[in-house]
Amino acid sequence: MLLLLHGAIGDQTQFDALRVQLGFTGVRTMDFEGHGARPMAGRAFRLEHFVENLLVWLAEHSPADSVDIFGYSMGGYVALRAAADAPARIRSVLTLGTTLVWTPGVAAEAVKQLDPARLSEKVPAFASALAARHHATGWERVLSETAGALQALGQAPLLTPEVLARITCPVRLAVGDRDATVPVEELRDAARLIPRGEYEVLPNTPHPLERVPLERLAWTLQQFVSSAGV
Repeated sequence: MLLLLHGAIGDQTQFDALRVQLGFTGVRTMDFEGHGARPMAGRAFRLEHFVENLLVWLAEHSPADSVDIFGYSMGGYVALRAAADAPARIRSVLTLGTTLVWTPGVAAEAVKQLDPARLSEKVPAFASALAARHHATGWERVLSETAGALQALGQAPLLTPEVLARITCPVRLAVGDRDATVPVEELRDAARLIPRGEYEVLPNTPHPLERVPLERLAWTLQQFVSSAGV
C-alpha cells in the first residue's frame, strides 16, 4: 500500500491527478484533522496531532502490514516523525518539498504567507480554491491554525538530528530544482543523518504541488517504492 499525505493548507483531493498518473491499485489518501472534509478535533493544529492522525489511520487501515508513504511538504515531515516513532508501521518514506529545519525565524517567514486578507486581495482564485477545499473547518480558520502550528514547530521541532538518526526504513528526500522554500543543502545534510537516507533533486519542479510535473514525480515514486524492499 502507498499512502499519500498532503501538505499544510492542503487536503487529500490534491492527489487525484497523481493517483491517475501512478496508474496502480493500492494508493490511498487521508486528511489530517481540520483539513478538507475532516472537521477539527477540538484542539489546536499541531504537527504531533497529525502524526497521531497518521498512526491511527495505519492501525485502522493496515493493521498487519507496513506501508510506503509519500509526503508532500508538511506531510513529509509528519511521515518522517511517524517513521521514527513507529518503525514497524512504515516500510519507506519519500518526501517532496519538505522543510526539515524549523526555527522561530523560519516559522515567522512561513506564517507571512498565511494571511487570509492578503491572499484574498493578491490571489483571489487561490483563496476561492481554499474555501472550496476546506468546507468542514473554513479556510480562514485553517490558515490561522496552520500559522499557530508552524510557530509551535519553530519553538520545538519534531525532527532533530537525534530523531532522524532513529529512522531505520529507506528514506528519499526530494526537492524541485525550482523550489525556493527548501535548500538542497538542508536535505543533503538530513539524508546523511538517516541510516538509509538519500536525497534527489527533481528537474523543472517548483514547490506548489499543482505545478509539479506529475509524470516525473510518478516515475520517482514507482522507482523508489519498488526498490525500498531490496
